[in-house]
Amino acid sequence: MPATMTALFGGTGPDWEAREIPVPRPGPGQVLVRARAVSVNNADPVMLAAADPTAGGTGREYRAGYECAGEVAAVGDGVRSVAVGARVMGTSPASFAQYVVADHRHVLPVPDELGYEEACALPTGLLTEHGALMAGGYEPGQAVLITAATSGIGLIGVQIARALGAGRIVATTRNAAKAPLLERAGADTVVVTSEQDLTRAVLDATGGQGADVVLDHVGGRTFAACLPATRVDGAVVNIGRLDTASSTIDLDALSYRHLRVRGVSFGFTRPAELGAVIAAAGDQLLPAVADGRIRPLVDSTYSFATAAEAGQRLRSHRPHGKIILTVP
Repeated sequence: MPATMTALFGGTGPDWEAREIPVPRPGPGQVLVRARAVSVNNADPVMLAAADPTAGGTGREYRAGYECAGEVAAVGDGVRSVAVGARVMGTSPASFAQYVVADHRHVLPVPDELGYEEACALPTGLLTEHGALMAGGYEPGQAVLITAATSGIGLIGVQIARALGAGRIVATTRNAAKAPLLERAGADTVVVTSEQDLTRAVLDATGGQGADVVLDHVGGRTFAACLPATRVDGAVVNIGRLDTASSTIDLDALSYRHLRVRGVSFGFTRPAELGAVIAAAGDQLLPAVADGRIRPLVDSTYSFATAAEAGQRLRSHRPHGKIILTVP
């Protein structure tokens, strides 16, 4: 194993900066992953902007990234669940590097049928969408509504709901041209929110009853519109705030329909709890990943050397799917 490695840092300007730093060692309960590919998430450009000293940011330097895939290069004391040489995908801070230290509970095996570039784009989507469905009390056969379903994790959510036997999947998009993409992913009904009333369209698609479980990635007015679009005794789970974190809701819709409202943010979950969420997702979903029922949509692939272009691509709001960086 080499003494040093390349890693990408934020906090020095508008883009990530490559640096040579010592290779870390795994501590007790940790694994060291030789990353082969990493995935860019929506939080990454937000963090870059917040730390950019040339644009009024904090100037706080940090090692970037959250998702990676590669081989286990070393294990720390007490690790029995994964062995050196195993192909894994996982989530861990500071993952934009050649070697990544991760909690052994936060990695999953990569099926033989999957390459690293696809594998690195899956962990956040798998754990977030599956964890949100479980938080909503999902059961097979139920109707599921997924907002902003053409987002990177939204598409995975549609595939997960289909793999877990949803009775009807209603997916939303603002762009009618993306409807075929959602239908291929498994959506039974696509609601184009720029042209249709969300609440009415969902009620029409579910025989007037509403969805049993809602996965909302948007917040704002969309979150409010999801409440009357949810079945009596159903659940609305907010995952993201692509619109805004503020929402004005109709409390009658909440109360008269006896709804349960949950919020999830697994990035801020304690390690043991996150490990349980990842383990549950792996147990239920890895067979569907292996046979192709669940696959991430990859928009484009860059290298560490062209990481600035990847950041520009993400900030353009034009990507259809995940942006990947191959690791040198």
